[in-house]
Amino acid sequence: MTGAEHGVVVVGVDDGSYSWVAADWAAAEAARRGCSLKIVHAVGREADAAYGEPLELGLTERAREAAAGVLDDARARVTAGHPDVHVETEAAREDPAGALMSAAKDADLIVVGTRGRGGFAELLLGSVSRKVAAHADRPVVVVRGDTVKPVGNGIVAGVRDERDEAAVRFALVEAELHRADVRLVHSWTPLAHTGLVTSQVSHVEQERNAHTQLLNHAARSVIEHPTVHVDTELTVDSAAGALVKVSDGAGLVVLPRHPVEGRFGLPLGTVVHAVLHHARCPVAVVPVN
Repeated sequence: MTGAEHGVVVVGVDDGSYSWVAADWAAAEAARRGCSLKIVHAVGREADAAYGEPLELGLTERAREAAAGVLDDARARVTAGHPDVHVETEAAREDPAGALMSAAKDADLIVVGTRGRGGFAELLLGSVSRKVAAHADRPVVVVRGDTVKPVGNGIVAGVRDERDEAAVRFALVEAELHRADVRLVHSWTPLAHTGLVTSQVSHVEQERNAHTQLLNHAARSVIEHPTVHVDTELTVDSAAGALVKVSDGAGLVVLPRHPVEGRFGLPLGTVVHAVLHHARCPVAVVPVN
């Protein structure tokens, strides 16, 4: 099976152990989707300083050999575990985040790895994973740490508002591939708790009903996937806190990435940013309009 006509999953690799975990995850996903797998290793311009003056093609011989070694190791690892997956490799003369997004122009999914928890919070995710998740125009899965739980353990999808049907659909498709259940989670805080209105039961009930309708609207595509068991959960909590909690028992968390709001907004948004740093399973970030 070549898989070329069925789509492509792109994964970035370097020589870190977390990178191999991401490659394994991507290969298993490609196998389930019937896709090709493209393995990308970026040799940034700092290679000139490490390996000497570049050749005409832009890389020193030592840099080319090092890149080939990383890619050969990745191909061998992937094909040993998934011999039916068609594998391509690409050494890119670009920064890693840019290389992945360039290589994924026609891909269905980008997969990146990142180190596990430990150290300063800003260093947990890594700049490559953060940039790709923030700027890619297609779904990105960030695989954290040295081990991952099966996606079949369950998929959690965070719902912010009515625009999030694309993220819900992604979660449902993944659930079909992995024979997993889906849990749609929407968090809210009653206005009475913020001091904006007086604490009245009628106000709280009106808000709850409005948020329930929002969640049901985002979940409309559930009807298109009758074999997937779906639960909806409306929780009074911070969105990031609720999603990090439920990630402990899940195999995948799916989050919508909304356009940046305001001049100083985070490219990922505060919720996505927090969950990517602290989730206890892989996280899929799906761009929505």
